[in-house]
Amino acid sequence: MLNRRLLVAGLAALAAPLPGRTAEPVKIAFVDTGNTGRSLMAETLARAEAARRGLPVALISRAVDPDPFDEAPEANAQALLAARGFDVSGHRARRLEPGDVAHADLVLTMTDSHVEKVLALAPQAAGKVFTLARYATGADEPIPDAWGKPMAAYEAVIAQLDRLVPLALAKATAGRT
Repeated sequence: MLNRRLLVAGLAALAAPLPGRTAEPVKIAFVDTGNTGRSLMAETLARAEAARRGLPVALISRAVDPDPFDEAPEANAQALLAARGFDVSGHRARRLEPGDVAHADLVLTMTDSHVEKVLALAPQAAGKVFTLARYATGADEPIPDAWGKPMAAYEAVIAQLDRLVPLALAKATAGRT
């Protein structure tokens, strides 16, 4: 007769991740108004950070109110990312859909207004929708919309993202690598 303890231990060993295999990725959606500036930059920086650190994440960016006549990346955002070696010229804005929220483990927005719009779309997601700053640091620090503003406004946005995105990724993936 099989020893029950050995059977349970064997089943537990089968369920444990194999050495060298990573855990299921954390699915993160970055959300802003139009998905042509802030959320695109956040996603791009997060991809680079995740690749550099080997973090198990799946990333998307979306808009709560995309302009169907202005889907391409903002020129200043594209220029800042290109200066770092990232080509986002093929990006086209995409609207946040209920399925995006349902599949995401974490939805990180740029402002409180975005949080409200996400929760209006998917009220059941209340426990996983935060501003990027609040999630990363606990502070109220909106990331302002630079659309139509000079390059200095975009530089200020990317400086915020440079600081907040790595903190958010570290928090979201803690214990998963």
